[in-house]
Amino acid sequence: MDNQDPENDNEAMDDHLMSSLETPLRPDAFDLSDQEKINIIADHFKEIMHTLGLDLTDDSLKGTPRRVAKMYVKEIFHGLNPENKPDIRRFENKYKYNRMLVERDITLYSSCEHHFVPIIGKAHVAYIPGEHVIGLSKLNRIVQYYARRPQVQERMTMQIANELKQALQTEDVAVLIEADHLCVMSRGVNDVTSSTITAEYSGLFLEDNYRTEFLSHIRRRQV
Repeated sequence: MDNQDPENDNEAMDDHLMSSLETPLRPDAFDLSDQEKINIIADHFKEIMHTLGLDLTDDSLKGTPRRVAKMYVKEIFHGLNPENKPDIRRFENKYKYNRMLVERDITLYSSCEHHFVPIIGKAHVAYIPGEHVIGLSKLNRIVQYYARRPQVQERMTMQIANELKQALQTEDVAVLIEADHLCVMSRGVNDVTSSTITAEYSGLFLEDNYRTEFLSHIRRRQV
């Protein structure tokens, strides 16, 4: 069994299957401290590099295992840890603003959970305020929190939408993500021209007129 061709292992993973809405985590996912995780990952990545035949005594490579480990824990996967979840404060909607609020072109960096290569794109979010609003920067922070973990784009879209609904205490939320997947661009089919679009609509955004207005806002570009 150990000698199976890896190209035949779980080929369905190229289809970006999503197993659940929640990011799959073990119950003991946070028993180790960040530093303990960095130490363990560095050791394992050192072994990967050694197996590939790289000379870890070279000045350019000897620090790579720890750099990669720190990057995994502190940067590109820091959204796995609920301690890093942004603190979202609601404010009373004193202005009684009740029209659509759109935050478009939120830069998004994530990682494909099937190949651990980048997903790069833009998120567009909107909501219709009820009794509460949140700071504009919190919209960006919610996107980044759910992006910074191994992901499937469909799951990420729904996670962001659900978090916005909870934070704002409204169902009137829309999320659309446009992204390039390096697992498609740099390996496999090597298609550098295609991109992936996912969307989640709820509340009033299920109605054609609200959804059309949202899409017109995110497609509009200043001349």
